[in-house]
Amino acid sequence: MKKVELLAPAGSLEKAKIAFMYGADAVYAGTSKLSLRTRAEMDSDSLEDTIKYAHSIGKKVYVALNIYAQDEDYVEIEREVIKLDKIGADAIIASDVGVIECIKRLAPNMEIHISTQANIVSLESAKFWQKYGAKRVILARELSKEKIDYIMKNKPEDLEVEMFIHGAICYAYSGRCYLSKYLSGRCANLGDCSQPCRWQYNIYAEEVNKPGSTINLDYDERGTYIFSSKDLCLIKQIPTIIDMGVDSLKIEGRLKTDYYLATIVRSYRNSIDEYCRLIEENKKEEYNYLKYLKEIEKVKTRGLSEFYFSDSNNQDIHDLDGQSENLEYEYGAKVVRVEDGSKIVTVEIKNKLSLGDKLDILYPNTMENKSFEITKLYNVDTDEEIETINPGKKGQLVKMEIPYEVKEGIVIRRKK
Repeated sequence: MKKVELLAPAGSLEKAKIAFMYGADAVYAGTSKLSLRTRAEMDSDSLEDTIKYAHSIGKKVYVALNIYAQDEDYVEIEREVIKLDKIGADAIIASDVGVIECIKRLAPNMEIHISTQANIVSLESAKFWQKYGAKRVILARELSKEKIDYIMKNKPEDLEVEMFIHGAICYAYSGRCYLSKYLSGRCANLGDCSQPCRWQYNIYAEEVNKPGSTINLDYDERGTYIFSSKDLCLIKQIPTIIDMGVDSLKIEGRLKTDYYLATIVRSYRNSIDEYCRLIEENKKEEYNYLKYLKEIEKVKTRGLSEFYFSDSNNQDIHDLDGQSENLEYEYGAKVVRVEDGSKIVTVEIKNKLSLGDKLDILYPNTMENKSFEITKLYNVDTDEEIETINPGKKGQLVKMEIPYEVKEGIVIRRKK
């Protein structure tokens, strides 16, 4: 059977390295100003370094130029297309036909992937984009499995298909939203969304032409989160998606933490590998998604939904409580330096750690974790023993005694 690509987000070079370590075949990144995540950390130099690193280990990097460009943007767009071609980007992700024209003119050998913002919801649309020069189309997240299956069975054989399997869902249709621009002056379609769909609202709603007839909204003391969607999670549907022949499975989240990235990529990597192995052994019915879902739920920030994949009439997509914190687990640390023969390891932390805290080591290539309790913490500069450390917002280095073998880049979670 053909290899299924697992595609992960990379908001920085370090996040790309984590994604690759935990099983991604490729990552997607944005330029500093011309993608729909302008707050991601990938500047031009980091992007070039990311591409070099990926190619050195046999992986790929796709770069998003998926803004809806205005005339004043095209000088920079043309400069960026030429640069991406020169530094060896494996594909450019775009949705604006003007941007695509620039790619075809200035980098005729560059692979073009049509962004989900292009709202591809039909076979005819997919075929059009291939005729227009696309190597791959990224389907809209609003499609059901029946519609995806129809596209897969009838598309041109050499047209690749990518779909989202996990991550945030935009309240607007495939991300085509103007709410941010209206409320905060930050345009989502130019990559600067302020995410007003995640804000809390106090709303009085009345049915049209029925004065005095109110529409019920779920409220608590903070208001309602009527515009906030749950996160997409298709871990249960991996067998269906692979059986349909989808080429690339995409995880959303260029602004997410290292811990989120490691957990989600590892879960889907092992899930895909398990099901492919079961296919070869003729044991497909033995696939069990629950162990992967259990891990995913240790990092989730919102409710989880299959959106419209299994039910095109699904209404269970709103995250009405607005909570964004996992009550049981959080990011513990990332290993940054390991000395040969020593159990004293230098780690980067983003949350407070203290003696007695219980931690889990998230190893790549397996779902088995090693758990331990912090017994020794040292100041990274003086080697003085300390009992607790609070890193603040930017993170901090600290030395820790870890009783198991680890390597640079491994992520550790903390049980609250």
